[in-house]
Amino acid sequence: MPHTARPVRSSFEPRNPDWEATVRGSFARQKVMSLIGAEMGALAPGHCEIRLPFRDDLTQQNGFFHAGITSTIVDSAGGYAGLTLMPVGADVLTVEFKLNLLAPADGEFLVAEGQVLKSGRNLVITRGEVYAIKNGKATHCATMQQTLMTMHGKEK
Repeated sequence: MPHTARPVRSSFEPRNPDWEATVRGSFARQKVMSLIGAEMGALAPGHCEIRLPFRDDLTQQNGFFHAGITSTIVDSAGGYAGLTLMPVGADVLTVEFKLNLLAPADGEFLVAEGQVLKSGRNLVITRGEVYAIKNGKATHCATMQQTLMTMHGKEK
């Protein structure tokens, strides 16, 4: 795809040696990502990218990606960025997020990037950015700040 994400620089050390398999497995089980056609892109400790190709049934009345769809992928990108740093057996749950819509999400696809700002034992703070890619040009269309909760001992 034509969008090149910013270089992923991570100073975070995962607590789960199988962090990548854990995150990709969780993403595969998240039915809403399948429903809307989202795919996981770049993944690194403290970072996750989710890509979503345009579909007419994901739009609002003006033909742009719906804000609910935009928020769905950036919420998951931030959540999975956080999960990369959680311990074995843990799972992630969003506690809250704030989303600012900066421009219409008008493009052939969206790219949501989640990045951990601070990873604590129980709470993780992330930020997320969403870009609409159209004719090879990326437009920053949304930004998010998020708080996640580590769910210890969650059974799969």
